[in-house]
Amino acid sequence: MTHGMKVGALAILPLALGAAVYGFAFGLLAAQVGFPWWGVGLMSASVHAGSSQIVAVEQFASTGAVLGAVFAGAALNLRYVGIVASLSEVLNGLSLWKKLVAIHVTGDENWALTMAERAKSPDVGAKFLLGSGMVMISVWTTSTALGAVIGAVLPNLERFGLGFAFTAAFIAMARGLWRGRSQALAWSVAAGATIAVVSLGAPKAYGIVAGAICGLVAIYLVRRAKEATR
Repeated sequence: MTHGMKVGALAILPLALGAAVYGFAFGLLAAQVGFPWWGVGLMSASVHAGSSQIVAVEQFASTGAVLGAVFAGAALNLRYVGIVASLSEVLNGLSLWKKLVAIHVTGDENWALTMAERAKSPDVGAKFLLGSGMVMISVWTTSTALGAVIGAVLPNLERFGLGFAFTAAFIAMARGLWRGRSQALAWSVAAGATIAVVSLGAPKAYGIVAGAICGLVAIYLVRRAKEATR
């Protein structure tokens, strides 16, 4: 097949390199707040979602509450409901276990690459997604665990400003998700709700959930208003 697993694995390599740098930084800081390297690697292999792992680790480091950390990470991963739904045609015809594996190894990068390539050629399908996803989860798990190994023997990295790496990564991800001024209202509502909830003293996890829900409501109302004017 011209768009098989090997093609997907090779095509994702440039994006995997960027994820490795990001994952290494995450591993460093996770080790600094007490996570063992094997715990970081296990989290990366089982969760495979960088943004939610960062939020979960920060939540755990600040509160020590495991449930709060899980809740925060899960809230940030709500976007995968839409991502998985968009893969229905790609995964059509696969057995249940293959679908579950494909969904697990799907991340923002290989999903976006698969959909972009599929737009060019309908032949791009599950094998391309699986090949690129296997590379991404392997690189992510290895880089985060390696970062944790090194981070465990280094001095406090916050004084070097490495903690801002997470903020910078979120800014970069947000910029990649921006689709123009039509989304400005929803983004503003989500940001305002998050800031308001956190300012009231609620845990950051609740701020994330509140912002996501309010942003979705804003999108729904805008679409309903547009449909009513047609």
